[in-house]
Order: sequence, then structure tokens, then C-alpha cells
Amino acid sequence: MGLFGKTKKNSGWMAISCQSDGIFVAHLRRPASGKPVVELFSFYPADKTVLAAALDKLAKELQLDRYHCSHLLTSGEYHLLSVDTPNVPPDELRNAIRWRLKDMLDYHVDDATIDVLAVPQDKNGPVRSNALFAVAARNQLIEQRQALFEQAKISLRVIDIPEMAQRNISALLEPEGRAVALLSFNAEGGLITVTFAGELYLSRRMDLTVMQLQQADLSQKTALHERITLELQRSLDHFDRQYHSMPLSKLILCPMGLEGAGLQQYLAANLYTPVETLTLESILDFSKVPELNKAQSQQRYFMVLGAALRHEERAL
Repeated sequence: MGLFGKTKKNSGWMAISCQSDGIFVAHLRRPASGKPVVELFSFYPADKTVLAAALDKLAKELQLDRYHCSHLLTSGEYHLLSVDTPNVPPDELRNAIRWRLKDMLDYHVDDATIDVLAVPQDKNGPVRSNALFAVAARNQLIEQRQALFEQAKISLRVIDIPEMAQRNISALLEPEGRAVALLSFNAEGGLITVTFAGELYLSRRMDLTVMQLQQADLSQKTALHERITLELQRSLDHFDRQYHSMPLSKLILCPMGLEGAGLQQYLAANLYTPVETLTLESILDFSKVPELNKAQSQQRYFMVLGAALRHEERAL
């Protein structure tokens, strides 16, 4: 099973995210037309010492043997690195990428599980793109996590990452022929992504959590807003230089509640790009889970909902 592994059970994915305070779960179904439908979501409080018991409990209560299951890693459990595509035959690509990463990881490359994700070429740009994303995680972590799921009798088909979960949501927001930037915050930090035609082209992490924004006083909040604006400007300028033929339509701020309103106003006043705030009910059907109409719930479940939106990835 690879980090972007490929998969008659229930349609759609049951995404499972193990966070510091517990396990987030979401399942969506994509109908032939209309919005994707959120069939269920849940949270199981648990710290690392009782993670196995919590997984066993949710597996039984949700009858997870009936679903295709994916597991969403947290930001500290993997590296996502942009590297130039080696000029090698396709069957030698992963070995060549492993060689490229040997000086980029803080552990031995032989101890890493590695997968790759293509960045499509900008055919209309002045310079042909020749990059891809490499994802690396410690073998020990992957093996331990797989063992936990096997112990709970959960058939884990895919291990996923937040950048791809956010990409899945961004793909539902793109105007035809335009790129979209998405900014989210959670307990792990901030994440900026830019997508075009449903593909991930840029990803940047911010060492700033949603709790820091919520707990800051007025002067601290202004400093944090300035910091976010600077990082966004740098990231969006970089995207414009690299992919000039892909016009950026807007920056969308993911659900944050009251904190999001103030941040949107500040960003709108200080960025040249239009800024909007996302309400997930505009792109997802919450008729079966009305609790998700609340902005606070949307912020907490944002990533696991994005992971549940996944499609099969194209193999390289």
C-alpha cells in the first residue's frame, strides 16, 4: 500500500484522522449529479495511550468492514517535498526520487516510505514545469499505524495527507479555467494550497494554529494577521511567477467562525487577490448531518471531510 494507494462496499470513502485529542471520522457519497452528500461524521475522544481501544470501538460501532477506509496523517508525520522530475524511465522513477531525497530528510532514506505525486506541466507557460511532489514518511510510523488498524480489523486501503484533502475541497471551488488558493487553520497549523483543474500546484505550511488566533488579544491578532498576509503574498507571488498562464481567481479562507471574519477583512484590505470565506454547505450536502452547518464544526472536521472526498489518484 502506497501513500496514495489505489483501491462491493459502500460507495465513497470512510476517512479516519487520528489527532492529539481523538479520532475524527467522516464518510461522503458522490451522487451522479448534485453536491457530495455527507453520510456521517463522528469524533471519538482518545489520546495515544488508548488509540487502539478507540479504533476498535469505532470499527465496531460504525461497521467499518462495509467501507473503503483511508487514514489521514497529521502534518508532523510526513514530509511533502517539491523536487525536479528525474530524467529516467517510469519504472525507475521511485528509486531516482529516493536518491534525490537522501539529503533532504532528517533520517536515513532507507527508513522512509516514499510516494510521488505529479505536478502537471503548464503547457502555455513561458517555462515548462518539470516538478513533482514527493511524500516521505518513516517506515516505522507507517508499519505501526497499519498494525493498529489491522488490530481493530479495519481494512485500510489508503494513507493520505492533508494537502490532498484540502485539494479535494478546492477542486469543488474552482471557476472554469482559473486557479484557486485555499487557506485553512487547525490545531496543527496553517495550510496554503493552490489548485488548478483539480490538481495541486503549490503547498505551503504556516506555523500558526487556530488556537493562537482565537486566544490572541487585539495587538497580538494584528501582528498575526500581518504575518499571515506576508506569507500569503510570498506564496501567491511565487505561484504567479511559476505558472503565469494560470490566472488566480481568488483566495478562499476556510471556515473559522468569528476569527475568520476579522482575518478575511484584513486580508481583503491588504492583498490584491479577492478574498472570500468558505461555507462548506455551499459545496457539500449536510441534509443528513445538520450539525455541520455550524462554522466551528466545519473548522474541526474540514480536513477529514476533504479526505473523504478523494478520487483515485493516477499512478506515475
